[in-house]
Amino acid sequence: MSQLPQIKIPATYMRGGTSKGVFFCLQDLPLSCQVPGAARDKLFMRVMGSPDAYAAQIDGMGGATSSTSKCVILSKSSRPDHDVDYLYGQVSIDKAFVDWSGNCGNLSTGAGAFAIHAGLLDPSRIPEEGVCVARIWQANIQKTIIAHVPVTNGQVQETGDFELDGVTFPAAEIVLEFLDPSADGEEGGSMFPTGNLVDHLDVPGIGMLRATMISAGIPTVFVNAEDIGYLGTELREDINSNPEALARFEAIRVAGALRMGLIKTPEEALTRQHTPKIAFVSKPKDYHASSGKTIQASDVDLLVRALSMGKLHHAMMGTCAVAIGAAAAVPGTLVNLAAGGGEPDAVCFGHPSGTLRVGAKAVMVNDQWRVTKAVMSRSARILMEGWVRVPGDAF
Repeated sequence: MSQLPQIKIPATYMRGGTSKGVFFCLQDLPLSCQVPGAARDKLFMRVMGSPDAYAAQIDGMGGATSSTSKCVILSKSSRPDHDVDYLYGQVSIDKAFVDWSGNCGNLSTGAGAFAIHAGLLDPSRIPEEGVCVARIWQANIQKTIIAHVPVTNGQVQETGDFELDGVTFPAAEIVLEFLDPSADGEEGGSMFPTGNLVDHLDVPGIGMLRATMISAGIPTVFVNAEDIGYLGTELREDINSNPEALARFEAIRVAGALRMGLIKTPEEALTRQHTPKIAFVSKPKDYHASSGKTIQASDVDLLVRALSMGKLHHAMMGTCAVAIGAAAAVPGTLVNLAAGGGEPDAVCFGHPSGTLRVGAKAVMVNDQWRVTKAVMSRSARILMEGWVRVPGDAF
């Protein structure tokens, strides 16, 4: 029986924030994969090594975690006042689907740096020394992201002394601005889809839970740690080694997705695992991060743990950090109350790998809360570039 040979596709393997993914230029993809559809999804699954019944992605580029099973497509933007269009796919590890329902805030950092590396920006916009302002159109959620990328000798500066908890080695700091991240175009609703800052969510098998459901950065369901039997100091192994706990979190997520109008039936949640996120918050406490570093209660404004693709994240998703900043800025949300109340312009929160600071300013417009901008710092680095190979019949 004859077999098709492998094909090779230009690709770049990058770390962005606390995530890793395979980056492609749109024009480098096979023609059938340059448009949304089954061929593109099959290609990305095969690149990552999914679906994998062993949940290891051994036969692909994926790292068997939600943070490392990601693909990105960039192209020159046709939109006014934007440099590039950025599309993100979250590839399921053990099931056959790619979730396009949200953005990856961590890889947004890589999007700005990759756009410069790949020659997608007008050379006149890139200084010889200083900071390049890359204007990114996030195509999944129809939002603008501004990446402030350091440049040396006309090239992206990747090395530096900026330390990001969850990443072992320091690198150059990239500042991200998420413009108007609160709702509107994201799912066609307001920042608080239910119209309430705190809801009582009826979760099958659990009962009534207080929840703040917000659409900013990424749709997120926040609950209090103490309401579900946790301290807020938990690390990955405390949650991910407990199938019953993961099932409870999925039940909360599904109930929130239904209440937010993101899905119509619980079954739809099976192929929409990327959104909404589920996170639990608590007031500051001392704890030991996964690196062994001690985080003092006085170091942070609140504690947050979040789940991604059904597992507790080792640090914090960038888009969820935007949701945290936005919710903290609105008086009366569970996030705001855990942070001590008031109207903070920024919060520093503790996560399993350490701490992260995110700024957001909330304003009331036509009786609706709105966040005009959220800001945080990340870093990015190219790990490998060349071609990725897939069997010729993979898509």
